[in-house]
Amino acid sequence: MDATILIVEDERNINDILAFTFSKEGYKTISAYDGITGLDMCLKLNPNVVLLDVNLPGMDGMDVCKQIRKTSNVPIIMLTAREDEVDKVLGLELGADDYITKPYSARELTARVKAILRRASADMNQTEHKADTGIITSGDVTINIDRYEVRKNGKTVDITLREFELLKFLAVAPDQIFSREVLLENVWGYEYLGDVRTVDVTIRRLREKIEDDPSMPRYIMTKRSIGYYFNKI
Repeated sequence: MDATILIVEDERNINDILAFTFSKEGYKTISAYDGITGLDMCLKLNPNVVLLDVNLPGMDGMDVCKQIRKTSNVPIIMLTAREDEVDKVLGLELGADDYITKPYSARELTARVKAILRRASADMNQTEHKADTGIITSGDVTINIDRYEVRKNGKTVDITLREFELLKFLAVAPDQIFSREVLLENVWGYEYLGDVRTVDVTIRRLREKIEDDPSMPRYIMTKRSIGYYFNKI
């Protein structure tokens, strides 16, 4: 495999174990032991996935994630020992694609990384081999599936892989209501062991990017106690 995984974890024994685990799977790994170095490596080396610990010296993982998202949509998985749901939600709101709480199994983390890479690879292949025909237009929002691009009022929307996958899944089946569990299974691409709040947070981020008023959405609608659907205007 050609994919490179950046591991930003200050506990060297954990960092070494993760590097060994993913090296055995055929991935290239690079390691950073503090937030500032991790951010610098991410921006300069362009890894395919970032495993990002929350509690880091120099700059904590939340700030690193926020800074990365200013210039890069690289998939980020937060590694956290914090059980507080607020911390998990904050990470997702800052642009992380996923989180996993310590202690975690190597098998679970590997599955999540593979799922993210499969998604990224599929989108890249789609962009390279299809003509520009996969376009969904609704009101002032245009979703170009083939180009992995979302525009609002003609301006490109800065969107992460996970946000795009969720928006695409909803938009290709307008007015069809999907439960949070169904969205987790289909968009996150594996048997997700986390909280369904993950979907709610990603939906909120999408609304902030494509809705005129996120508190009164026109595109991504909620069906109370059931789930979400895309309203094609």
